[in-house]
Amino acid sequence: MIPRRDTVDKMVPLQKRDQFDNLEKHTQWGIEFVEKYTKFVKERSEIETNYAKQIRNLSKKYQPKKNSKEEEESKYTFCRAFLTTLNELNDYAGQHEVISENLTSLIITELARYLQELKTERKSHFHDGRKAQQHIESSWKQLEASKKRFERECKEAERAQQYFEKMDADINVTKADVEKARQQAQMRHQMASDSKSEYAAYLEKFNKEQNEHYYTIIPNIFQKLQDMEEKRIERISVCMKTFADVDRQVLPIVGKCLDGMTNAAESIEPKADSKQVVESFKSGFEPPGDVEFEDYGQAMKRTVSETSLSNTKESKEKPGVKAKSKLWPFIKNKNKLSLKLITLNSHVRNLIECCMLIRGEGGSVPEDFSHLPPEQRRKKLQGKIDELSKDIQKEMDQRDALTKMKDVYIKNPQMGDPASVDPRLTEIGQNIEKLQSEVQKFEGWLAEVEERMPSKSDSHRKSGLYETQNSTTVSNNCAQDRERPLSSPDGSYTEEQNSEVQVKAQPIPTPTTTTEFDDEFDDEEVLPTIGTCKALYPFEGHNEGTISVAEGELLYVIEEDKGDGWTRVRRNEDEEGYVPTSYVEVFLETNAKGAMTYI
Repeated sequence: MIPRRDTVDKMVPLQKRDQFDNLEKHTQWGIEFVEKYTKFVKERSEIETNYAKQIRNLSKKYQPKKNSKEEEESKYTFCRAFLTTLNELNDYAGQHEVISENLTSLIITELARYLQELKTERKSHFHDGRKAQQHIESSWKQLEASKKRFERECKEAERAQQYFEKMDADINVTKADVEKARQQAQMRHQMASDSKSEYAAYLEKFNKEQNEHYYTIIPNIFQKLQDMEEKRIERISVCMKTFADVDRQVLPIVGKCLDGMTNAAESIEPKADSKQVVESFKSGFEPPGDVEFEDYGQAMKRTVSETSLSNTKESKEKPGVKAKSKLWPFIKNKNKLSLKLITLNSHVRNLIECCMLIRGEGGSVPEDFSHLPPEQRRKKLQGKIDELSKDIQKEMDQRDALTKMKDVYIKNPQMGDPASVDPRLTEIGQNIEKLQSEVQKFEGWLAEVEERMPSKSDSHRKSGLYETQNSTTVSNNCAQDRERPLSSPDGSYTEEQNSEVQVKAQPIPTPTTTTEFDDEFDDEEVLPTIGTCKALYPFEGHNEGTISVAEGELLYVIEEDKGDGWTRVRRNEDEEGYVPTSYVEVFLETNAKGAMTYI
């Protein structure tokens, strides 16, 4: 405890009148405590950093890879929910990184700086205390020396006086010797008197300095040390409060991350996922017919069996011939005849091979997807046609843009050579013709598949007949899968979707006057932005006045299309130029003239 001013007068002997040694030990322990707390916060920050790193690595480890299997799984709600959980977990890890950063910046850095200031202040206060203590000890030594000198001079003066009195009483001593003894006694008395005055002066000085030392200097130093100690304790208190606030600040965002995980879990739809499985593996095969009774009491008459993968179209075309019964691939026939077992094994093997090819686990896939069941083949063909149609539309957009560019070059030769665009236009035309032929080929295969597939009414009728026999022939799960209508997941397929994609050249808009177009390049004044745009396709921009853009890049619009098929954009203060309007999606600001959104 630091002694206060009102207790100083109760202190005893000089060597024990201060507590500098105890205070020095206590303040040093306080500094060590601050260092210990700083180390504690630093280790907590490292734990948060390592935890966030491990959480991020865990989230990254289970992120879906970019392959066909993972893309196929993404259509299930539970897979999407798991992906959302991983993303939320990644954000959750980010909040722990925020905790680590805030602990470092708000506590560790501040305490490190404060420790240096605390050590410097403590050293200064104790230096002043030691200096004051040394000064008062020096004054005390001077007082003791003056006192001893005064005592010695008094004794010498007393002896000189006694010797003079002895000499003065002796009649045998000459008058000169008596006079000499008298002068010696007077000199000693004078020296004792001077020592007494010196001792009195030193005593007065020491008492004054001692009073100032114990009532002014030392109390002030102790007060500064006490203030320093209180500031240290208060700083520790603030840091401990900040330590808790750092966690409290991220709790709302952490709560949102956990809410996101909960919402992802609640978004899982088991029935929708099971329907996806049914649609993915729906084969389009017809249920098998009744198994004929074989009478072994008469002549052996074996039933000729067809595979369940064959079509019944031939039997329907020949009414005079009795329809042959079919065996469903998954039927559990108890007959032990080797011929039927071989046929059944063949059915199962073929179906397994089809499923492996559907999932991409087999070898090379035929271009017409003839290895797939009818329904799956129809879906694959339709998807291929849609993909080719998108490619054709993209090529057409590029051709339209290049056509507009060529027209601009013709009207404005200084912008570029129109002939430089021809090779690319020729290449695009060839690509379109090639893609059109591919579309026609796949549409022919699609039409062939749809002709062979049974109608929906027949499918419903046969599935109802098959439903009454599922207790003895097929398990419930297989029956339910095959009782669904033979239609694509997004609805029935129509002939309109099979129609051939017609590629027609779009009319080329007439560009604005040459003078107005040239003025835009000659004008060095920085034009204000009137909106933004997003690049739909990459554009090289090799010619003068144009600017190259990457697909998906965001740019500023400084001049909209004036009918010539070009839009002027800016990437930064030094890069700007024209790009084909059909290559970008423009978003004009509402306050711009004629503001609108167009592609």
